[in-house]
Amino acid sequence: MSEVQDLMSSLPDDKIDMIAATSVLQQQAGDIRQNKPNWASYKQSQMISQEDFAVVSSLDKDKKSQAQYLQENAAQCAKTFLNLLSHVSKDQTIQYILVMIDDLLQEDRTRVQLFHDYANKRKESVWAPFLNLLNRQDGFIVNMASRVIGKLACWGQESMPKSDLHFYLQWLKDQLTVAARRLLKEIEEADRKRAEESAAAHHHGHGHHAHQGGASGSNGGAGGDDHHHHHHHSFLFHLLHHEYTHHHKHMEEKYRDISSVIDEPRERVEGEEPNVSLTNNEYIQSVARCLQMMLRVDEYRFAFVTVDGISTLISILSSRVNFQVQYQLVFCLWVLTFNPLLAEKMNKFNVIPILADILSDSAKEKVTRIILAVFRNMIEKPDDSQVAKEHCIAMVQCKVMKQLQILEQRRFDDEDISADLEFLIEKLQNSVHDLSSFDEYATEIKSARLEWSPVHKSAKFWRENAQRLNEKNYELLRILVHLLETSKDALVLSVASYDIGEYVRHYPRGKHVIEQLGGKQLVMQLLSHDDPNVRYEALLAVQKLMVHNWEYLGKQLEKENEKTPQSGAAISGKA
Repeated sequence: MSEVQDLMSSLPDDKIDMIAATSVLQQQAGDIRQNKPNWASYKQSQMISQEDFAVVSSLDKDKKSQAQYLQENAAQCAKTFLNLLSHVSKDQTIQYILVMIDDLLQEDRTRVQLFHDYANKRKESVWAPFLNLLNRQDGFIVNMASRVIGKLACWGQESMPKSDLHFYLQWLKDQLTVAARRLLKEIEEADRKRAEESAAAHHHGHGHHAHQGGASGSNGGAGGDDHHHHHHHSFLFHLLHHEYTHHHKHMEEKYRDISSVIDEPRERVEGEEPNVSLTNNEYIQSVARCLQMMLRVDEYRFAFVTVDGISTLISILSSRVNFQVQYQLVFCLWVLTFNPLLAEKMNKFNVIPILADILSDSAKEKVTRIILAVFRNMIEKPDDSQVAKEHCIAMVQCKVMKQLQILEQRRFDDEDISADLEFLIEKLQNSVHDLSSFDEYATEIKSARLEWSPVHKSAKFWRENAQRLNEKNYELLRILVHLLETSKDALVLSVASYDIGEYVRHYPRGKHVIEQLGGKQLVMQLLSHDDPNVRYEALLAVQKLMVHNWEYLGKQLEKENEKTPQSGAAISGKA
């Protein structure tokens, strides 16, 4: 074991990932290479043709003669492989063929063209035989096929056709979701067991029932919390993607059939070959590996966004996954942000708050490094400097600055980290200097993480900026109304109600706008909310929505609020 450790410590990070992430697959591949199928008996029983037999026996030799044979019989080799994949049914043999193909490609990327050239000449799809294997029961076959598809898609001159690409990316995304859900379940189960065991140890079985209920109850709470968290993160995207979601439901059913393949490994029948099963964690790593490769290609990036892939990465990152998976998924975000448009849109998915949370928790240097790289791209790559500025503000609001200063003390060996730290600290400091209170307010609203930050309670802020809530087709008001409708967080509901009231109070046509956006009835509904703070803020907002004589109200408020004597004047002036 120690040799492996030495090897791993001497390799650069990304190589270690390759070993760590594919070790189980690699070990299995090693076993599979030892178990050479009996090609002769396949030929005798006429399951494969004479020429296919000739190819596989010639390729099953040492590397040197293999390479020579491949060069001289390129088309025939491609033909044989595609042929066998479509006609052989036995899992073990398919495993072996896939390992052969993967090894050939790994050794020389240009060999991808053998497959493309052959298929193009024959006007056949090179993708179909591999995509079909994604439906198999066997975990190894599924992952290996997926790896080969990624290589064919990224290493050749041909790019993957639209419908196949869409299917493959959607499949990868679904695999991630399924495996992540199962992983979370495993973690929660383990937590619950631990809680029960420690309870049992304390109680010696006394009062065990009550405790058990408590443990699973609290666990349900944690799960619920995660869900709520995720709900927060991608709500904006769902706003944009409502029509997509509808179509997505239908897709989901189609893919559920595939997912179930991975989800429910079949029961083993006595005497059957052991079914290669991967843990959910290895599954995520293997799927993420394919995505890491695919998302370096620009047209594949956009296709991934259309299957709502970014939301998936984010929601898995906001749950509990181990650092290896964190690293891989953030790596996917990082390669996406090399596209200026995606770097610009990225925070619509609330990437910054979630990565900021991970940054403050993470002890792993490579996770830190990749998050800093994403942050840097989100400031450096967008063409619109206003967006870059918004990203800086969002980082400041998520307390990234404090984190950067802590990291700066830590003295990293890695020059990339030091350079990115320096870059980010400078940018964030500059953005703090030229931060207008409206910028700050807008960023807070867009992040959906509302709190009683000073801007809300500042009469000066509302006097100067109420009208600006109408910009971009009432963008900020629509978000506030959406939060009133969907948020489960009492603080968010309280602040949103208060803001709507202040907007109405300071903008003469505000009542009409809020009614048009459906805000009025939502505030009314909150009058009966469970939380007293929410009820109170809703009541204040309703009063502001109902009052007609602003001048009178202004004078009343002035009496209460001697600190800001101009407020009455400003209101009556506007009205």
